[in-house]
Amino acid sequence: MSLALDPAAQDLLFREAHTVRTFTDEPVTEEQMQAIYDLVKFGPTAYNQTPLRVVLVRSPEARERLVPLMSDANKPKTAAAPLVAIFAADNEFHEELPQLLPALPAAKDMFYSERPVRERSAGMNSALQAAYFIVGIRAAGLAAGPMTGFDHAGVQKEFLDDDHTPLMIVNIGKPGDDAWRPRAPRLAFDEVVTTV
Repeated sequence: MSLALDPAAQDLLFREAHTVRTFTDEPVTEEQMQAIYDLVKFGPTAYNQTPLRVVLVRSPEARERLVPLMSDANKPKTAAAPLVAIFAADNEFHEELPQLLPALPAAKDMFYSERPVRERSAGMNSALQAAYFIVGIRAAGLAAGPMTGFDHAGVQKEFLDDDHTPLMIVNIGKPGDDAWRPRAPRLAFDEVVTTV
């Protein structure tokens, strides 16, 4: 085999995993979310930066504030999911770099002293971390329904602050009946990869 990962794990993480539209009512525990984070925090990022911030929307009051900010198609899914997470980029991530990159503590000021540079880097690296997080959700035997159809400014105002940019909303739980559509096509290797 060309891959070291067991075929069953490959299926769990990629081939059999789908974006989920419906969930059972089985709760997602804090312990599950902690275990997911403790796994995915090791995914690589530039200069070991950790700009992803996750807001777990657990209370009914918070859910009532979030659902109206979702696009119409995403409102029922978000209202019914066992757990909803807001993934955001912390544009002031550089403050943690001396702790996270002890070999180069000057990186904070050397590379990230300007806000536009930080925002670009936070966007790219938090998106990487979000992808790791979704794979981690799958590794926990759960499913994820990531969505970008929402009022970004409204979510930022309601749940974040000016230093945090919302990336996506992710519904999390065990897949329910009619949880996903049939697998959509993917591009072939030769359509994506060029060797030079």
